[in-house]
Amino acid sequence: MKSQRLYYTDSYTTRFKANIIERVEANGRHAVILDQTFFYPTSGGQPHDTGRLNDTAVTNVTIREADGAILHWLGQGEIWFDAVVGEIDWTRRFDHMQQHTGQHILSQAFLQTAEAETIGFHLSDNSVTIDLNSRDLQPEQIEQAEFLANQVIWQNRLIKARWVTAAQAQKLPLRKIPPVREGKLRLIEIDKFDLTACGGTHTAATGSVGLIKILKLERRRDKLRVEFACGQRALQDYRLKNSIVNNLTAQLTTGAPEILSTVTRMQAEAKENRRLIKRQQNVLLKMQAQELWDTAVKQGSITLITHVFRDDELDLGQLRALSNQITRQNSQTITLLGIAGKKSFLMFNRSSDAPGEMNQLLKVAMQVLGSDAGGGSAMTAQGGGPAADTDKVKQAIDRAEKVLQGQIR
Repeated sequence: MKSQRLYYTDSYTTRFKANIIERVEANGRHAVILDQTFFYPTSGGQPHDTGRLNDTAVTNVTIREADGAILHWLGQGEIWFDAVVGEIDWTRRFDHMQQHTGQHILSQAFLQTAEAETIGFHLSDNSVTIDLNSRDLQPEQIEQAEFLANQVIWQNRLIKARWVTAAQAQKLPLRKIPPVREGKLRLIEIDKFDLTACGGTHTAATGSVGLIKILKLERRRDKLRVEFACGQRALQDYRLKNSIVNNLTAQLTTGAPEILSTVTRMQAEAKENRRLIKRQQNVLLKMQAQELWDTAVKQGSITLITHVFRDDELDLGQLRALSNQITRQNSQTITLLGIAGKKSFLMFNRSSDAPGEMNQLLKVAMQVLGSDAGGGSAMTAQGGGPAADTDKVKQAIDRAEKVLQGQIR
């Protein structure tokens, strides 16, 4: 049994009386069907209303495909009384009215200024989008459509709903021709601006939309997705961005129009600074490599380098670079290096012509640090452990060195 859909003729009523004519249970959840309702169900790209029936929350509203009945899904429990008082969450309802009405206005504005038709519409709690059938609109066309849409809002044009037959609809200047169907069509008319078939909730006049602001464009194959905000959402977006701009102007000590050029200049300076730092790091790396080479121990034809750095001297990436530089530029060379501090690291490496199984050395060394993290190959291996002081990391390297002695004999 179908419900009488009162929201078709009145989007502003938020409190009403009704009678339960059917109770439904599915997947442990309960729903009721009313003889009449102002609750809007999810349909046509617009989300459902929420609210209450008596003291029970209505968390979802859907349409039953079999017969078009409206299901009011309850948050908890059931409603045992047949007579109920329904109450719509007005904040959510009015937000949807603003966004959906704004969509009608913006879609017609794009049609008039750029001959771009709306082929998709999506409204959620976080965003509102329309898809246009033209992906190559120019910035000035976007601005023209946005300005026209806001002009229509400022003119506070009346918005009315009316019903027509399919035959009558074929003779009307509808923005989009709906598919042929039985019964009557509900049309939403914005006075002398837009006429389209729609079953959603809308404001009584365009002025209630407040403002339309296009936020983002996304080109997708043969269409253009336009994200926008209306009314309260547009105000919230402006408040957020205005706060960000004010904070940036304060931190950058510049005016709002100069933010972009200031940030661009700072990015260029940062890029140059990173280049200079990288150059200095390479110079320092060569110096450190030479210092380690000067303290190396010769064991026959093998050069062995062991050292422990503090974590405020080198990070793991720099340790790896240092180890690679030494072993790749020198033959018959083995490096057993470590970092001590809040976290401990070991980096064992050898040149391709040197003996030794670095992964085996790492395994025994990590046991000293109380960790089994890490791994590698015969040529290179690395691992990380818990916090350890210099002496502890040195003990781990000494253990590895003893095993190495057995490998190179």
